[in-house]
Formats: sequence, C-alpha cells, structure tokens
Amino acid sequence: MFGIWGHEKAAELTYYGLHALQHRGQEGAGIVVNVGGELKAHKGLNLVNDVFKDVEFDQLQGRYAIGHVRYSTQGQDGIENVQPLLFHSQTESMALAHSGNIINAYELRGQLEKQGSILQTSSDTEILAHLIKRDGQDINERSISKALNKLHGAYTYIILTKDKLYAALDPHGIFTLSIGLLGDSYVIASETCAFDQIGATFVRDVLPGELITIDNNGLKSSRFAKQEKRTLCAMEYVYLSRPDSNENYVNVHASRKQMGKELAKEAPAPTNADIVIGVPDSSISAAIGFAEESGLPYEMGIIKNRYVGRTFIKPSQELREQGVKMKLSPVRGIIEGKRVIMIDDSIVRGTTSKRIVQMLKDAGAKEVHVRIASPSIEHPCYYGIDMSTYEELIAANHTAGEIAEIIGADSIAFLSEDGLEKAVLKDRSINQGLCTACMSGGYPIKEKEEKNFHFV
Repeated sequence: MFGIWGHEKAAELTYYGLHALQHRGQEGAGIVVNVGGELKAHKGLNLVNDVFKDVEFDQLQGRYAIGHVRYSTQGQDGIENVQPLLFHSQTESMALAHSGNIINAYELRGQLEKQGSILQTSSDTEILAHLIKRDGQDINERSISKALNKLHGAYTYIILTKDKLYAALDPHGIFTLSIGLLGDSYVIASETCAFDQIGATFVRDVLPGELITIDNNGLKSSRFAKQEKRTLCAMEYVYLSRPDSNENYVNVHASRKQMGKELAKEAPAPTNADIVIGVPDSSISAAIGFAEESGLPYEMGIIKNRYVGRTFIKPSQELREQGVKMKLSPVRGIIEGKRVIMIDDSIVRGTTSKRIVQMLKDAGAKEVHVRIASPSIEHPCYYGIDMSTYEELIAANHTAGEIAEIIGADSIAFLSEDGLEKAVLKDRSINQGLCTACMSGGYPIKEKEEKNFHFV
C-alpha cells in the first residue's frame, strides 16, 4: 500500500511507489486520487506497468492519492476485488486500501448482511467500509476507531476521503506501515523502499493500535486500541520484504545475512563442501552470510530471469511450478562437479525446492545440501500469507529426513526460532517479538482461528 498527502503530482508518485512495492502483489493494481474534491479511481488486473501503461496522469491531477498492489489470500481474482475500493454515499466518498487478513470476516459479513448491507466483493477489505458507515455515521476518527475495534486479525489500512488521509495498524503490529516526508508532503507505505523510490525521507513507523490522521493542518496521532506486545511477521524478514527496506528499524538485507550466519553456526556445511549458492532473490543475503561464517566461497550458481514474477505468491500451484521453470537457470560452469550448499529462505510446499535441487543435479552438481534460513513452516497462516491448510505444508507432514528425500537433497537443515530472533530483533525484550505462528503454532491473536477463519 502507498499513500501521499499534499503533492501536486500525487498520482504519479503513487505509481512509482507501487512500482517499488510490486514484489508484494502481482495480481492487480489500483490508484485513487482526489481530483478537485472528487475521488477518481483507475485499477486493473496485472502488474503496475500494464495497468497504467495507457493512463494520462494529466487526467488524474490531484494532491492526495492512495494505491495498492493485490496479493490475494481472501476473495476471488476478479477486478471487483482489486484495491483501493471506492465507496460513495449521499454525503461523502471514501477509498480504502488494506493489507492482511481479518480472521472474523465471515462472522462480520454475516452480521452486516442481516442488517441489510449488500457487499459487492468477496474480499474482507470491504467489511471495514460498511462498519464505518453503519447507522449513517460520518467518516471520522471516531467512526473509524469504532469500526477497527470490531476487527480481529492482522491488518494495515489506508483510507482517503475528500479532506483527510487515515492510516491504521493492528494492535499486535504484525505488519509494518511507515510514515515519510517528501518536502512538505506526507507519505505512507508498506515498506520503506517506496520512500527511496520517490526521494522521501523516513520519519517513523505507525505504532500498533495507532490511527494516523493527515490533513492540511498536518499529522495527528490517536489510539484506537491498546498496543499489545509487538509480534512482527517473521516472513517479512524471511521472504516478503525487499532487502533495501527497513522493518521495525532493522534492515532486511542485514537481518537475512545474519540469518545465514546463525544457520552456519547451527547447521554447518559438510567438511568436503565446495561452494555456497543462494536461490535468487530473497535467499542471496542469507547465502552470503552463510558463506562468510563457513569460510566457503559464495558463487552465483543460479541465475534469475528478471522478467518472471515471484512464484510463491502466484495464485495457483500450477502457475507456481510453471514459473519456477521459466524463472531460474543453473550456471553449469560454476556448479558442475561441485558439492553445493544451496541456501533457500523457506520451504512451504516443497515443489519449488524439488525442482531446483533436480535442476542443480542435472547441471552436474555432485551433491546438493540444502540449508533453510528460517524455521520449518508447519502451521497455516491466518494473517495474510497464502498458507492456509496443514495439508499443503510439507514440514507439517514430514520429518527433515523425509523432506530431504522428497526434494532429492543429500541433506537438509533449518534455522532455529532462537537463531531467527537473534538475527532479526534489535531488542529481545518483553515488548518486542516475532509472529512465528506458521513455524511454532503460537498464534499471537487470542482467537480460535480454525473456527473463526473461513477462506472464500
């Protein structure tokens, strides 16, 4: 998500901000801009470049805008679910962008329908808009806070009206939302890399349970909920975020590199290993750290086709597998005849790892020892990552030895949760932690997720 307040080229800057955030979603993109007090939207299915290739930004001249790239975990793939969602009433309009999952969405949808609401999408995003406007309430801090308090889950929101921009983060702070400045203009983004893209300066993160209000008088902070112990999503560091972003004031590349070093301490390379390679792109930092700690050379053993998107976040397994074939190629001259340590950031379903190991062996690798720079993923995620069932998770159903056999590796080892925390957390105090629910099964939000959460 991206939002900007008070810049004459708000729509264009939002376009560039979404470019920087493209890795977070590839199914659709959209921008809503305030043009003379009227909210106008342009959105479509596909990558940012494709959605906006024929757009004349002169037609979207306004000083306030928000944007979104879609990665679906709830809702169908149609254009109606591409955000920002735009709502009009007799008195006011509102655009809404959301990231994360509302785990009580099914229950809330049922309540709203009983009260006469007719929802136009299958996404959980729309629910907040109906809650805000229930009983004819105006859109303001009070109605937004009241609505947010009915939600359970992990979420970030940006809301645009004709005269204000709002941003909110769930009380556990499972994802990040950052505030920046570009001259006198305020910027909100899911990752700080978007600030670098447009030349903005990072100011601070939105706090868990905080509601930010921005208007022509400046920025105002209020609290819609008590801040719980911060449990930032571990997968942000492991996979989701760009390496040049800072998450909770920690650089993602530096944390991944340290993950690799911790992994080398916990699961050293075999004594006869020749080289360390990483699976592009999110595993490169960890591979460099592993190689440094091990005293082995780091080599570029796999090349990525830059014109193929991220395979993990493709919406079907068939597309993921086809994407792997197109995306990665072995460097035969580097790996042939070598005993290779292959560093990957995570294993979810195992199909990608199996194809990569086979690819390396077909290219002449003597041995392939797999080291994973995160703990094994054994539990579903209910908070915003597309890992919804135990059945699809290879580590939930197999031991490490069985996984090695399934993917064709000569050995496999995973980073421990303690090693992950050492690499990521600046302050391992009682108020700072990671959401490792998909790894440990310890869900930070005190709900019976399996009963409350319905994938639609």
